[in-house]
Amino acid sequence: MRAAYIEELGSPDVIRYGEIAPPRPGPTDVLVDVLATAVDPVDTLVRSGTFRTHVDFPFVVGRDLVGTVAETGPGVTGFRTGDRVWCNSLGHGGRQGAAAEQAVVAADRLYRLPDGVDPCAAVAVFHPAATAYLALFVHGRLHVGETVLVAGAAGNVGSALVTMAVRAGARVLATAAARDVRYCAELGAAEVFDYRDPDLTERARAAAPSGLDLYLDTAGVNDLETWVDLLALRGRAVLLAGPRTRPVLPAGALYMNDRSVVGFVISHATTGELAEAAAYINDLLGRGVLRSRTIEVFPLSAAADVHARMEKGELHGRRAVLRTDLAAGG
Repeated sequence: MRAAYIEELGSPDVIRYGEIAPPRPGPTDVLVDVLATAVDPVDTLVRSGTFRTHVDFPFVVGRDLVGTVAETGPGVTGFRTGDRVWCNSLGHGGRQGAAAEQAVVAADRLYRLPDGVDPCAAVAVFHPAATAYLALFVHGRLHVGETVLVAGAAGNVGSALVTMAVRAGARVLATAAARDVRYCAELGAAEVFDYRDPDLTERARAAAPSGLDLYLDTAGVNDLETWVDLLALRGRAVLLAGPRTRPVLPAGALYMNDRSVVGFVISHATTGELAEAAAYINDLLGRGVLRSRTIEVFPLSAAADVHARMEKGELHGRRAVLRTDLAAGG
């Protein structure tokens, strides 16, 4: 089969596109004919070695896929040949990735795609939407009526956070670039602040005089010295990006107000948590309320180029989808 794979960790240049042996499913696995896969920032972290995880070479890159069931192991129930399915937890933890014409997926990591949902539109949201769900409801412990601030709200994870928090009955504040203020407001944010505004802290304080119940940083700035002080009693901060940041930790403001800071990556989510997120995502997809702002579609052969563009920041706010049915260079 054709695949985008690596034989060593490194820059985007290590990604090769070509023929490798097709995978075979085990007793509790499902073999999927892959139609499309998304390229996530975490894929670049795994490929480069920044995010340490077990990989076997040759290693197929990529987390997310949408496709159809080709074959099931003898211990699998609930899936049949031809079913449209998706997964968003391949390509790490010893699992081969999704950027190939076929992929093996453990049955407990595979979910049905709702009828009528466009595969490319769906694969573009799986990773950021699941990240947003777990950040809000598992690690952020969001409750109805709370005030949430999403930093980096116009990004892929940020926009999913805003959408989900609003639907959960939270009052959502957001920070974004000036050009994205209207977009964030259209997602349902009650107030949107330009993250470059020198008066940002005071504007946020005025918008949440009783404090923020939940602060989520998708931008990777992780300015804890500023934002922990704006948390309410028992307020929570969830950090989702910025692996090289070393913020000041205001310990007194934390422990004297029962506040907390937690770091979170979806790579450590349990299969139960992922399935819970998948059910929620499928519901939103079926309702047509969860979508990426902009999607760019490429052939699978373009994986190395897409990784390079992502690392240069050229895909900010856009989702890159690789399709296996497009000719190389097409």
